[in-house]
Amino acid sequence: MSRRVVVTGMGAVTPIGLNVKEFWQSVREEKIGFAPITKFDASEYKCHIAAEVKGFEAKNYMDIKAAKRMELFSQYAVAAAKEAIEDSGIDMDSEDPYLVGTAIGSGIGSLQAMEREHEKLLQKGPNRIHPLFVPMMIGNMAAGNVSIQFGLKGKSINSVTACATGTNTIGEAFRAIQYGDADVMVSGGCESSITPLGVSGFTALTALSTVDDPAACSLPFDKNRSGFVMGEGAAVVVLEELEHAKKRGADIYAEVIGYGCSSDAYHITSPEETGAGAARAMTNAISDAGKKPEDIFYINAHGTGTHHNDLFETRAIKLAFGAHAQNLKINSTKSMVGHLLGAAGAIEFVACVKEIQEGFLHRTVGYTTPDDEMDLDYCKEPVEGEFDYALSNSLGFGGHNASILLAKYKE
Repeated sequence: MSRRVVVTGMGAVTPIGLNVKEFWQSVREEKIGFAPITKFDASEYKCHIAAEVKGFEAKNYMDIKAAKRMELFSQYAVAAAKEAIEDSGIDMDSEDPYLVGTAIGSGIGSLQAMEREHEKLLQKGPNRIHPLFVPMMIGNMAAGNVSIQFGLKGKSINSVTACATGTNTIGEAFRAIQYGDADVMVSGGCESSITPLGVSGFTALTALSTVDDPAACSLPFDKNRSGFVMGEGAAVVVLEELEHAKKRGADIYAEVIGYGCSSDAYHITSPEETGAGAARAMTNAISDAGKKPEDIFYINAHGTGTHHNDLFETRAIKLAFGAHAQNLKINSTKSMVGHLLGAAGAIEFVACVKEIQEGFLHRTVGYTTPDDEMDLDYCKEPVEGEFDYALSNSLGFGGHNASILLAKYKE
């Protein structure tokens, strides 16, 4: 019999707050993290707006010497993990470290390192490449650095499924605890790809919004949507086997009860047009939890603000829920923080936990104009009232679909 898994700690570094408290307060206040790009001169680029993390200082979270051996995506992960572990109250001196694991993913790793060292290679030759270039650049180093920093010696994994990464890492951590590979998993996603290559690459795909107005650049599900805004940051949660959490008197924020995946097997960037793949991930998660579609009230959608994603995700929801789709509340956290790529599912998981705790569904900020076939309730206004379940969707390039189902914790 599988074991119950609960959430006992959370940490976040986001464009609208450098910790969970700041992030959630900003969500409730409908703050947006969109502003002109400052990380490089974007004046010659088609896209000028991003959701950058502001005011982050690595030295506030870790030893400065350790920070210098990490790229920014890893620094964000370590900072969010530090908050999550402290929030959980886990005392590693009292734990078997081989039963405390790590599952933290990044969709890309460090484009900064690639750009920097490639320029150095061209200008100064191969003998001037930084000796730590490779271990600083590769995406698994977020999990590796968190494991090293906090002495987590259990299963350590890094799912890389593009924009589904954050949901897949938390889902795989959930599975690891369910079936006894670990008692505790520190899990989430991180990303920092607001760089010349990152912005120009996604622009070339016509995925990024080129609207310069921060209030109109990220409009998930709106008829006037024009693409996503690139965000950055990290979110990390502590997942724990229920009896282990109760034994140490931990505060329990929510329970993870279902996880489902599928592949579109269709196209490298576009979701499958009928939504069948994403629908199957949702129904798999609901079935995994022993629930029925009619039990679900709320979905935190992938909701990127691209034409294809929002339309095809809407179709997927209709396929998965049938007539009940009209009763659902659906919102997109990306309307405030942009698209955090490999960290998106993780920060949206944190949002779901807070929404369950407080009985408050944030609105899809900026959503005003319905679009023909997209006729569901996308939370034009906030919704208050208790609800038991939150389903979070993530869809990634390559056809990766992942859904995770949370529940209000009950004995």
